[in-house]
Amino acid sequence: MRVLQVGAEVFPLVKTGGLADVLGALPQALMGAGADVRLLLPGLPAIVDAVLHQKVVRDIGPAFGAARITLRLGQMPYSHVPVYVIDAPYLYRRGGSPYQDAKGAEWADNVQRFALLGWTAAHLAAGELDPSWLPDVMHAHDWHAAMSCAYMTAHPPTQAAPVFTVHNLAYQGLFPPGDFHLLGLPSRYMAATGLEFHGQLSFMKAGLKFARRVTTVSPTYATEIATHEFGFGLDGVIRGRGGDVRGILNGVDGKVWDPEHDVGLLARYTAKDLSGKARGKQTLQAELGLEQRADVPLFCVVSRLTSQKGLDLVLGALPGLLRQGGQLGLQGTGDAALETAFQAAAQANPGRVAVRIGYDEAFAHRLIGGADAILVPSRFEPCGLTQLYGLRYGTLPVVRRVGGLADTVVDAGDDNPANTGFAFDAATPAALEHALQRAIHAFRQPERWHRLMQRAMAQDFSWDGAARQYLTLYEEIVAPDVERAARPLLQTA
Repeated sequence: MRVLQVGAEVFPLVKTGGLADVLGALPQALMGAGADVRLLLPGLPAIVDAVLHQKVVRDIGPAFGAARITLRLGQMPYSHVPVYVIDAPYLYRRGGSPYQDAKGAEWADNVQRFALLGWTAAHLAAGELDPSWLPDVMHAHDWHAAMSCAYMTAHPPTQAAPVFTVHNLAYQGLFPPGDFHLLGLPSRYMAATGLEFHGQLSFMKAGLKFARRVTTVSPTYATEIATHEFGFGLDGVIRGRGGDVRGILNGVDGKVWDPEHDVGLLARYTAKDLSGKARGKQTLQAELGLEQRADVPLFCVVSRLTSQKGLDLVLGALPGLLRQGGQLGLQGTGDAALETAFQAAAQANPGRVAVRIGYDEAFAHRLIGGADAILVPSRFEPCGLTQLYGLRYGTLPVVRRVGGLADTVVDAGDDNPANTGFAFDAATPAALEHALQRAIHAFRQPERWHRLMQRAMAQDFSWDGAARQYLTLYEEIVAPDVERAARPLLQTA
């Protein structure tokens, strides 16, 4: 089984969120299961500079506003996964993030930057750019790669079957309709049956409409996005796909997140010997300027500071957490108002609240490893990875019961032998505060907390299971589907 994985970022080279972790780990897991996998990535500076043994596969020439585009093949550092790099300096070699400039403004030419990613994926899938390697499946991740599915349907049929994964439906890749001419697609694609979405051009809709199968990153989220509450206006399109939509839960890269071997931890530990976690907590408290007390529950947050992540709920519940004797350590960046509010909370509560604005991968490991519990109170959460890291590190999750959080954290009631964390339902500070009260009550029963930690660390959320599910899905669609091939490209929305 030959699989082309397509995305805009990959850990450890470029990371803005969980998408990078998936692209860093899933190809390795698929290869471990016997698949022949290659990545396709845009030539962002950190990618071009780090990929090993690059050689030119094809000089594509001028396209999408770039005067020179070259497709190279190399190897990922560390994992050695084969990777195609689209070297288009005019479009990709710039500062800022993959999607925004240094001031946080979307790049004005994102429509061309990510159309090129999709166009290249489609032509690779057709064998037109590298005839020596023809994939059976082209797997596109999130809106940045979604146009690959549209380009594959606009050209003569290819052997490869397109699969599209929604990592977060809230980010849809929306552009003015006047940008459609930049894509090089037939005009019929700019219709409600194609890419048109409430007067705009939607890259996300390209994946939802034209992929052979659509996946999401957790089973519950696959159900949720077919509803008005979580569908962001695309729920009708998703319901129309019926059984073509399914959820496959993300995993955790056990080589990166492992408290027994994590060199970034101040003290390593296992479920059988948790003494290193206790030492790590004490050192972390000192690093953060918090009171060094083992008997005080230390809660942590590692997150983008956005409304989606429910960080305003944390601010609302923070006074109650502090009244009960808890501490909070936070690392994150995002909404300026939330950044300011958390910084003010730290200034008002020295020794009890510590805040670091920004993201530092090494510090994230120390924070999760040293804390007692991790807060993930999201309003919606496609999968969530920080709660999985928390479980693996014995840092008990406090989560809202949505999406992947509902699929991964068990809260069947106090003292239930299946519990691995604490969950709440309403997106209110009061509901979160009640969950925090329950967590603190459990923390003050050392034997019970110890059992919860060991149970959490015993959970298996490795990528092996997800890889097997993806391979099963790939195998379903690789065989020719005569009935589907006979259908028109553009169906009724």
